[in-house]
Amino acid sequence: QVQLVESGGGLVQAGDSLRLSCVASGRTFSRYAMGWFRQAPGKEREFVASIRWNGLTLHADSVKGRFTISRDNAKNTVYLQMNSLKPEDTAVYYCAVRGGEAIRTMSNDYDYWGQGTQVTVSS
Repeated sequence: QVQLVESGGGLVQAGDSLRLSCVASGRTFSRYAMGWFRQAPGKEREFVASIRWNGLTLHADSVKGRFTISRDNAKNTVYLQMNSLKPEDTAVYYCAVRGGEAIRTMSNDYDYWGQGTQVTVSS
């Protein structure tokens, strides 16, 4: 049984930082790509960042320079460091794992999902 559990969300002010964590269990994900998506109320789920097993990363233009994805393969954990947060970053953030090594930006390419963690940024 694959399980992804996110943590680290919360309510912060614009300009603050948060670090999201996602622990994967049920199998070894060291060779799989992992990613973060987010979904704001009334909007579709959108790609935030993804990371390959060797550390290669891809970030959405909207978060580039502010957010950084990283992973610890020994701990089956992926992180999202979010700096200089803006009100438009408010969303539920989801961790995802795909059954392949390549980075992908479409949610349909990911096989396992966490339950999500709420991030709210006040102005």
